[in-house]
Amino acid sequence: MASAGIYFAAEFIAAAAWKDPAYSYTHHFISNLGVHGPTTAFGQFMYSPLAWVMNTGFVLFGLTALTGVVLLRGLPARRRRLYVLLAAVLAAGGVTLGFFPGSGEPADGGTDFHALGALAAFLSGNVLSILLGGAHRTLGFSRRLGTGLKIAGVYGLLSIPVYLTVASSEAGTLIGLVERGIVDPFLIGFLVLGNALRRT
Repeated sequence: MASAGIYFAAEFIAAAAWKDPAYSYTHHFISNLGVHGPTTAFGQFMYSPLAWVMNTGFVLFGLTALTGVVLLRGLPARRRRLYVLLAAVLAAGGVTLGFFPGSGEPADGGTDFHALGALAAFLSGNVLSILLGGAHRTLGFSRRLGTGLKIAGVYGLLSIPVYLTVASSEAGTLIGLVERGIVDPFLIGFLVLGNALRRT
């Protein structure tokens, strides 16, 4: 619950600080919120007055998600390492996003660490959601919620090729909405799952 709460709070606060022009959840990349700028990259103007809030949110979100998975009781013994590994990849992705803002200018002139961090978070977060959904019996929450987590993860994974297609085209007016289709479903799933586990 905390990991998703941290992410959404950081995103909201950083987006609210954009004034001229206002930040658009449907048009702008999520990563724009972590770029202080002002600069222009990928055809978008980036100027986030509270970039440090978003970048701190990326880091804390990843580390908190890892902590949450490590502390889970009831994970299938044979698969526990896989769950923790996926959470560690998610944490590494979040930390990388925070330390390497997505301005489109790789620090070493070659490797785009921000893109690697985003891909790691995209894949691991959604796969983790699917696996957590499949462990509903051992974790002690409803099958209905388990199905919801699986659907969220599958939807997020299917949104990745759509996002890459839109990002590589010139029709990027809804790129922010498509990108959030990758991230928001599994984060909302984390919120609901955390609440269910808290009650049990």
